[in-house]
Amino acid sequence: MIHATTNWRLETEGAVRRLQAASAGFLRETPLWKLPAGAFGLEIPQAEIWLKLEHLQVSGSFKARGMMNRLLANEIPASGVVVASGGNAGIATAAAARALGVRCQVFLPGLSPEAKRARLRALGAEVVVVGEVYADALAACLARQKETGALLTHAYDQPEVVAGAGTLGHEIETQGGLPDAVLVSVGGGGLVAGLAGWFERRARVVALEPERAPTLFRAREAGEPVDVEVGGIAADSLGARRIGAIAWELTQQHVQSALLLSDDAIRAAQQWLWKEMKLAVEPAAALPLAALQTGAYRPREGEKVCLIVCGANVDPATLA
Repeated sequence: MIHATTNWRLETEGAVRRLQAASAGFLRETPLWKLPAGAFGLEIPQAEIWLKLEHLQVSGSFKARGMMNRLLANEIPASGVVVASGGNAGIATAAAARALGVRCQVFLPGLSPEAKRARLRALGAEVVVVGEVYADALAACLARQKETGALLTHAYDQPEVVAGAGTLGHEIETQGGLPDAVLVSVGGGGLVAGLAGWFERRARVVALEPERAPTLFRAREAGEPVDVEVGGIAADSLGARRIGAIAWELTQQHVQSALLLSDDAIRAAQQWLWKEMKLAVEPAAALPLAALQTGAYRPREGEKVCLIVCGANVDPATLA
């Protein structure tokens, strides 16, 4: 395994120090909101639900952590940085590039929403729309990187990106102590990898995927990463065709459960977060709540469960 000897807790601590020292206040410490289970209609005595409101992060998602860590850890050539993304990683890379004063080119698939494209242009990025799904955009991005020599920022499968995502786990533990369980959405796996690498088995990290984008679930069935068909309500954020190599390694070590959720359940949870809590989030951010509402994940009595609310790059009109 490529990263079998990596101490991911040390890598994450290094990312924390790098980001604190060099990002000039770029990142935000996002709120950790602790509520009784009853606030969500769950009848679980003494259970506590924590919402980690990472959708309030710079660029509207957790991706800002890993993208800035990647840029700070490497020399950036005159050709700048290049990334393929369903939207959020591109937005985060563009925001980090603007903060550092370097060029940024973002390759998007056709399924990416116009709201994310507009955000990228506002950040000064050059936007290239290629094909229909993330894999199409990634292939074009890799070809361009070879042509220009730009620094490649991968949406989820680079050590600096994973360690940067892991700083979210470090922040949760610093703010609220150690949760019993952490529920997290999975696309290519950068976030679940970062959290698994940080918490190891000190907290139960639960991987959640849409039924129509089951990269980790199918990899576990096959015993190795495999390509899957991608579609559904969260495909713009969770639309990787294959689980990342680093995520595969870390989830094999530290993640016991990989659960699937329907588009209907995801949409219902997204609407609930808006109507009941006035949290405007994208579908990918609603999977943890959907897991509770459907009973896919059932907290134990007295359990502290942290839901990662991972992104808010959504057209508000879709929440009405």
